[in-house]
Amino acid sequence: MNVHPRSIEDAPDKDDAAAALKTLRKWAESATEAEISQLDPAVARLVPGVVPVNYPSLSREYAENFKVDAAYRASLPDLQNGPSSLIRGAKQQIQHVGISNFRLPIRFHRKHGDDLTLETSVTGTVSLEAEKKGINMSRIMRSFYKHAERTFSFEVIEAALNDYMTDLDSFDARIQMRFSYPDRVESLRSGLAGYQYYDIALELVEQNGVRQKIIHLDYVYSSTCPCSLELSEHARSTRGQLATPHSQRSVARISVVLDCEADCLWFEDLIALCRRAVPTETQVMVKREDEQAFAELNAANPIFVEDAARLFCAELLADHHVGDFRVVASHQESLHSHDAVSVLTEGPTFVSPSLDPRLFTTLFHVG
Repeated sequence: MNVHPRSIEDAPDKDDAAAALKTLRKWAESATEAEISQLDPAVARLVPGVVPVNYPSLSREYAENFKVDAAYRASLPDLQNGPSSLIRGAKQQIQHVGISNFRLPIRFHRKHGDDLTLETSVTGTVSLEAEKKGINMSRIMRSFYKHAERTFSFEVIEAALNDYMTDLDSFDARIQMRFSYPDRVESLRSGLAGYQYYDIALELVEQNGVRQKIIHLDYVYSSTCPCSLELSEHARSTRGQLATPHSQRSVARISVVLDCEADCLWFEDLIALCRRAVPTETQVMVKREDEQAFAELNAANPIFVEDAARLFCAELLADHHVGDFRVVASHQESLHSHDAVSVLTEGPTFVSPSLDPRLFTTLFHVG
């Protein structure tokens, strides 16, 4: 009888692999360390309980005294600046890529009084061409830190933008700075005063060679429903029934493009503009006479969310510092389980057919 051995060219199956592993481990029971060391490291690792002597011996101690020189630095791999062949996914332009929420203290001018240093959250992004793998994100931070010690102005932020556009060889770029700005506010009647904090964001955007300076301000106010006010007064006058109109904490996010030809628009000026439009700003320090005054102020200025958007709009249109703008208002209802919202834009900058799904939830403010 002729026996035909299995061809070595046949693809091994799962049973063949199991048999080979069993053979390896049986051999290892009597093999010496020297014999095991001669195995391929990948094979040696299949032997249970045996550490192959030819496995690389790596230091587990942190090299505190190791110094990096130019030659060593040049030898370090840099995948983000690699060739386009390393791109994963579609070779498509990316409009924004960078870093968000790196924080540092920034010194700001006040309209009246000394400069103020505030913790500031910075977002910096650039555009990325379709044929580029990525960017060196730490350069954005380094570019900003070079200018961070100077008192803030849009000229400072422009210098930082220029630096990282050059460093990253990008055609579009943006810097956004967010902080909470304190302003001392007097009570309505008692003579007390306290600090109101305003969420402010500053943006410098360069797109297609055009730069825009943008300020965003969140203004928190009380809105008394005009309909509820009239119904409450009707109950009082016709039936002698005590009733109170509903009002709620409300927020408007005012975003304005600064007119480059105009002089400085101070933060305090934009806050004052909002107070002129809707004077029922929430209060800081309150005694009984202030609470009564606030009730009277709300009754004198009842507003729907549509009214709020148009009142802010009227003041913005009248200010020569302001170019394009957007008003996003949210009245966080005490009557309903939902909010009343409105969006009003002027000019092309903020026009968008789509809204961020969480836009209005970002206008919720807590004390």
